Amino acid sequence: MNGDATVVGGGLSGLVAASRLAEAGADVTLYERRPEVGGRVRTETVDGFTLDRGFQVLFSSYPAVERELGADGLDDLDLRTFAPGATICRPGSRSVLGDPLRDPLSALPSLLNDEVSFSDKARTLALRYDLSKRDEGDFFVGPDAPIREYLRDWGFADDYVTNFVEPFYGGITLDRSLSTSKHVFEYTFRAMGHGSIGVPDEGMTALPAALADRAREAGVEIRTGESVESVRIAGGGRIPFRKGSGDAEGATVELSDGSTRETDAVVVAASPPEARRLTGVASVPTEGVPNVTGWYALPAGDSFETGGRILLNAASESPNAVVPMSEVAPEYAPDDRALLAATFLGEESLERDDEDIREDVRDALESWYPDRDFAGLETLDVHRIRFAQFAQPPGVHADLPDPDDPEGPVVLAGDYTEWSSIQGALESGRTAAKAATRHL
Repeated sequence: MNGDATVVGGGLSGLVAASRLAEAGADVTLYERRPEVGGRVRTETVDGFTLDRGFQVLFSSYPAVERELGADGLDDLDLRTFAPGATICRPGSRSVLGDPLRDPLSALPSLLNDEVSFSDKARTLALRYDLSKRDEGDFFVGPDAPIREYLRDWGFADDYVTNFVEPFYGGITLDRSLSTSKHVFEYTFRAMGHGSIGVPDEGMTALPAALADRAREAGVEIRTGESVESVRIAGGGRIPFRKGSGDAEGATVELSDGSTRETDAVVVAASPPEARRLTGVASVPTEGVPNVTGWYALPAGDSFETGGRILLNAASESPNAVVPMSEVAPEYAPDDRALLAATFLGEESLERDDEDIREDVRDALESWYPDRDFAGLETLDVHRIRFAQFAQPPGVHADLPDPDDPEGPVVLAGDYTEWSSIQGALESGRTAAKAATRHL
């Protein structure tokens, strides 16, 4: 295949699309407005600590992860994995709820956990078995409902939902109300049963870095610090344009510095608001779900005794959860320090100041560990992310745009064509590249 392709955006979907187009023989240039690729998947270093941009994790069983990285590429990430399950916390109480099938040592403490009834523990295993039998294509189709309603239909008690699912899936969907689509719950719940959840030892930025390496090896020219102002199709005007307005051969990409690039095909892999602006496709979702992640340091000392699990706040929504990151990934912190991440949900969390949320974290830790002193809890950074995911209420996935919805030789790539996740982003890049080849 010959031809010239331009990719707008260097997030996960853009990097995958660029790699696949170049590997198919196209001459590909990728433009990323930030100084580095990665999109929402980024990592920073503060005083020797590794801080991901918002609390993020990688599901090793996502099919697109191995498909785009290969088994060796996934191994090269050196994932530091969390133990299955979580520690449910409330003042004066911490109790383990693990996965006895994948972590036999958690069987006894999970059985003795009185936050969840025995019948709901058995029901959880039945749900896991039911979802494990489904094919990949059976998800995100068919009737939909909120997660809370779905669990009620399965017969789970309110205590199980309140004590475990609300904070646990609050961290995954950024929605402790459990009003998110049940399709997201089903897919991620099955993924947790098939593989591990972890972070690369060098931080989540290792994922886009690996994808960028693949793209460069395929011949992609990656140009960072350059943003795209508009896209024009041959024989037409500057978009937004309407589908069906006429056949177009080629397109012109206009950069913010006024220069232009003629190209046979354009893959728009920008953020949802920017993708809608560039293409005019109204079905690109622009309602975002926010997240606040505080990163905190303590002197290295006593273990948090989580066994590599997250700490779920069953008594309060602030913080939603606390993660002893350096106990899961020791590389994230200097040897003499411990690193914690705390997550906060909802629009109101964006407006709270750093000291206010630090006090919530300190108070929660002191109530869960009454024999310890957390006065020295130090704030390293606080990430306030207004668009951490696009909103995923029931039914949203049926109305998401198709990659080829834009007019002319322009296609969309982004998790907003699939579902809001790393899996969705990677898969969308593959689909977009396939669509773009028709114009080359």
